[in-house]
Amino acid sequence: MSSFKQILYHLILKPHKRKKVFNQPQRHRLFKYISVVSKNIECPIFAINGTEDHIHILVTIKPNISLSDYIKKIKISSSLFIKEHMIFPLFSNWASGYSIFTCRMSDKDTVTNYINNQDECHAKKSLYDEIHDLLEECGYFRSTPPEGRG
Repeated sequence: MSSFKQILYHLILKPHKRKKVFNQPQRHRLFKYISVVSKNIECPIFAINGTEDHIHILVTIKPNISLSDYIKKIKISSSLFIKEHMIFPLFSNWASGYSIFTCRMSDKDTVTNYINNQDECHAKKSLYDEIHDLLEECGYFRSTPPEGRG
């Protein structure tokens, strides 16, 4: 029997110390490169965008690739690309951590729209506030267990 999964991952990657390194004129090159790397390992990206201090990726990952291996592949290959092509001179490396949220396929259009409108989102709130809001939306800060659990 073959493996199957239908999970969308909303991934947020930050450069080391959340430095504002991803200048607007070159961001599209990074996004295109990451999209190609992901496609080459058969992990389609549905949306990719970001601001000066982070990027968002909406992706589905093949069952035979672990989430950590996928992120490692994206971080290593994009770091090499950035340094080789000198597109972000202030970039040193990616932060060791990342943020990841799972999404239902039925939410794909909503999350894609959210990712595509990052400039608008960050005109109103910081990355810290954005991640806090996403965690809160997922119930991360619940003080009591959901009904029927606990």
